[in-house]
Amino acid sequence: MTQPPPPQQPPAEPPSGNPGGETPAPPPQGPPAADPLAERPAGQAPDAPASQGFGAPQEPPAGGFGAPVPPSAGAPQDAGAYGYPQTPPPAQPFGAPGAAPTHPYGHPQQGAPGRPSYGYPPQGAPGQPPYGHPTRPTAPQPGPGGRRGISASMKIVIAACVAIVLIVGGGIVYASVSGGEGREEAGGSAGGSSGGQGGEGDSGKAPDGSGQEKPGARTASKVAYQLPEPAREDLMAVPGSWVTDKAFVKPGANSLVGYDVAEGSVLWTTPLPGQVCGASRHTTDEGLTAILFEARKRTAPKFFERCTEVAVVDLGTGALKWSTSVSGGTTGDDKTQFEQVTLSGGTVAAGGLYGGAAFDLGTGKVKWKPTVDAQNCRDIGYGGGEALVAVRTCGEYGSRTATVQPVDPDSGAPLSSFAMPGGVEDARIVSTDPLVVAADVGDTGSYGISDFFSIDAATGRLRAKIAAPGDNYLARCPASDGVEGCQFVLVGNGKLYLPTAEHEGSADSTGRTNEIIAFDLATGKGAPERADAGEGYYALPLRMDGGNLIVYKRPPYDKGGQVVSIDGATFTQTLLLENPSDRSVRDVETRFTEGGSEYRYHAGRFFLSQDLLSEPREKDSQFGKEYLAVAFSAVD
Repeated sequence: MTQPPPPQQPPAEPPSGNPGGETPAPPPQGPPAADPLAERPAGQAPDAPASQGFGAPQEPPAGGFGAPVPPSAGAPQDAGAYGYPQTPPPAQPFGAPGAAPTHPYGHPQQGAPGRPSYGYPPQGAPGQPPYGHPTRPTAPQPGPGGRRGISASMKIVIAACVAIVLIVGGGIVYASVSGGEGREEAGGSAGGSSGGQGGEGDSGKAPDGSGQEKPGARTASKVAYQLPEPAREDLMAVPGSWVTDKAFVKPGANSLVGYDVAEGSVLWTTPLPGQVCGASRHTTDEGLTAILFEARKRTAPKFFERCTEVAVVDLGTGALKWSTSVSGGTTGDDKTQFEQVTLSGGTVAAGGLYGGAAFDLGTGKVKWKPTVDAQNCRDIGYGGGEALVAVRTCGEYGSRTATVQPVDPDSGAPLSSFAMPGGVEDARIVSTDPLVVAADVGDTGSYGISDFFSIDAATGRLRAKIAAPGDNYLARCPASDGVEGCQFVLVGNGKLYLPTAEHEGSADSTGRTNEIIAFDLATGKGAPERADAGEGYYALPLRMDGGNLIVYKRPPYDKGGQVVSIDGATFTQTLLLENPSDRSVRDVETRFTEGGSEYRYHAGRFFLSQDLLSEPREKDSQFGKEYLAVAFSAVD
């Protein structure tokens, strides 16, 4: 819930990007303000004030962006694919102020109705049937965390074994052997957080190595440029965005456009016969990626075309190395319609309800075509990256079964197979190496998730199952985003990293916050690692950087958002970029809601872009201008 602001404070705005609970901030007092960036074309960065220092806000622009607008206004909540947010349930706090959970994150709470429980009972516990193949037994879960009243000697004993939870007012403070309370972070206290709790690798480097992203001389940012929405007559999907050392690449109207990464000027435009309708999140070392697009331009009154064309794009020049289509599956001689595309090594793989196909990355030669057997089995999609993994379904909708199969990228032949639990009709690939899958078991989860499955790719055996219902976590795997569409969940260092749901902050705060916590992929148990978002912020993991986590922190009502790097060994946070706290800039930043936007950080630059544009409408004077993308960079 939103609490009233303390005296002499501005009215507390609702946490932007909180689906289901988001309401527009009140319009600015006085006459409508002009758009501060309307006179600032792409390629012309704003002048930074000379006195601006670390974290200081920029001088307010002449006017304001206006109040936030509800996400994708004018579009139905289930409009098409490409990541449009579904209507979520109301946010659930951790409990009434002053009440405290009796277990640390990663261990279930027993006998506490209404409170979120992070983690799951150990395998073999009552009510927890095994999934898939048998797994190795796990050790019993530790008991409740300590309270403030326990003795000092008992604290030492407990700290030597597990992370303990100390209840401080209505908040939760964690301590562990490797990191005490209030530990200072490298690079300052990002987002007001006092530090993170490290894991077993505290004394060295993260298992997956050091990260490449480092803070520059200045971490305060400015608006570098903004990209206007393309002209359109109806809903338009614009999935995919990529950042290279030279270009920010984003789909436009029947085109793919590369913009100068620093100035926003157009470097190249690649015309396409129809809209981009799918995009790989993976790129090669040579800067190649894969896209799907429609074979014809959309025209009234239909405004829909089938997604049939597969292509590989050079992100440096915009050149299409090749484009093609196939027939087969359930479509007969017609072109097969795809819903998503990915790449792994030298293979591009596209899948959908009509089956999957694969192509040679270099030539476009077909490696295999869609097939549907007597049991109505087909590959509905693939996860790419380090390996290629298929999600295969059999049967009719409503009674389908689903399996997860690592496949040979040259032939498509399964290398192993893991059967999803009964009633699960599809699955989402979070990572292919190590293999981690998300699913909604029993239609009990929110945002397409109730559980994560850690799988041995070589044998198809289940390593661990991690219960993570969407009501308790911010990770999302909506069905509309396809097999590889999970957001805000990361895999690295042998762990699964998840952001908790928003909850009330400290007892004397009116803000909300969350944490990032970890689970061991070998056992499924909660790991000691925890990073606080900080009062008023909530943290969204974006990607792994070696063994480090790159995390975006959506801002409170009076500050700008932050991008931080979390060390995978110590879990200390380093501030990489902090956006201006000016109201007009912050309103635009938070208008890019997490359910319908793409976030990219690369080498000191942060990009926010939409992935679905609503039907054009006459803008109300209280709303600011809509943008396809906004770029932030460090102040000069």
